[in-house]
Amino acid sequence: MDVKEAIAKRRSIRKYQRKEVSADLIREVVDAARLAPSASNAQPCRYYVIKDDETKERLKENQIFQQDFVYQAPVLIVCCSDVQSYRQGVKGWSEENEHRALRDLSIASAFLVLRATELGLATCYVGWMKKDKIKEVLDLPRSYMVPFVVAVGYGNEKPGPLPKRSMDEVLLYVDGQRK
Repeated sequence: MDVKEAIAKRRSIRKYQRKEVSADLIREVVDAARLAPSASNAQPCRYYVIKDDETKERLKENQIFQQDFVYQAPVLIVCCSDVQSYRQGVKGWSEENEHRALRDLSIASAFLVLRATELGLATCYVGWMKKDKIKEVLDLPRSYMVPFVVAVGYGNEKPGPLPKRSMDEVLLYVDGQRK
């Protein structure tokens, strides 16, 4: 499968088979994320992998996620970005480190999801959660932001593609011509 095919096949899956995802496959998807670019090569991304029921139960007790399917996923990859990873920027440039951290984590996590798709795994980004509370429950450093989690497993549903905007709607400028 090439990247274009993985992009076309990727779906947000909310039902998973009760089948274990091997540590080797988890390492593969995190390795894909590790190779993603980051501002100033800061490499701020960190991934906390949850496979055990005990930790999922602690998350549930603290009502971290609003959607029950998250607790049923075989693997939860908590996507973290260390805001303190960035050195001082170029003089006169004032982009906030939080923006940089979120952008870099989003790029890396897209790599993770596409590699998971290529490996036959199903995923779903989950951003509807108590972002500060999950850091407390998992004892993550205060400097980490946790904007989303990726649920991972073997899909137990096969939704079709959702409608997408046409190229004419999204492409504003090409070959010197403004649309």
